[in-house]
Amino acid sequence: MHAIQLRALTKRFGPVEAVRGVDLAIPRGQICGYLGPNGAGKTTTVKMAVGMLSPTSGTALIEGVDVTGQPVEAKARIGFVPETGALYENLTPREYLALIGNLYHLNTELAAERSDRFLSYFGIADAADRLMTSFSRGMRQKVLISAALIHNPSILFLDEPLAGLDANTALVLKELLRDLASRGKTVFYCSHILEVVERICDRVVIINDGQIVADGAVDELKDLTHRASLEDAFTDLTSSVDVDSIVRALSDNVTGSGRGGVS
Repeated sequence: MHAIQLRALTKRFGPVEAVRGVDLAIPRGQICGYLGPNGAGKTTTVKMAVGMLSPTSGTALIEGVDVTGQPVEAKARIGFVPETGALYENLTPREYLALIGNLYHLNTELAAERSDRFLSYFGIADAADRLMTSFSRGMRQKVLISAALIHNPSILFLDEPLAGLDANTALVLKELLRDLASRGKTVFYCSHILEVVERICDRVVIINDGQIVADGAVDELKDLTHRASLEDAFTDLTSSVDVDSIVRALSDNVTGSGRGGVS
């Protein structure tokens, strides 16, 4: 049984087909990077996989459980860090994590123990009883990541999880993901930071215009495109524009050497 299986997953918003028949099977213990340009369908795919959006057609299975047909059972197995996560800012981190633990039916003492541990690991234990209204984006992100981990899920969906994090915390999270994968956890990792994806992901899936256009290990994608980096391979697979020409034109205008520039 695969940890995550997407079968002909499709989502339409009126006349726009945001995701078009995505087929994807991810085994346990794998960190799978899911990449694509803005508007390619990444976040829409994730929202269907975690049960936030109903697919127009197709199926999303979490450890064999249909997310649409058995949402509570499927979601109990998932930890999710959304791209733009909203918190109950009038709660403290300790109160918020207690709420999340209660939603997952965790023992109160266990939830409190895990909450304190995560807040300590992420360097915000001293703010555990402060209202989150005054928190920076990075501090809120640390709370969101803690909430995704508190119930010990078997599958993590992470959409731009490093957003706002300082360098030390980002390093801790990257090492944590590798460790969790070694223990059999599965990670579905969406990001625009290709250097991080190249470093930590076992496999990379690239989506463009709602469809998967490449799927393989980083080295396989480099070989496919005859490129030396994942960034260059990604550009080849998803861009129809001449990047060098655009950069030269923009630079000419900024420096005033192009027509219409500042003299």
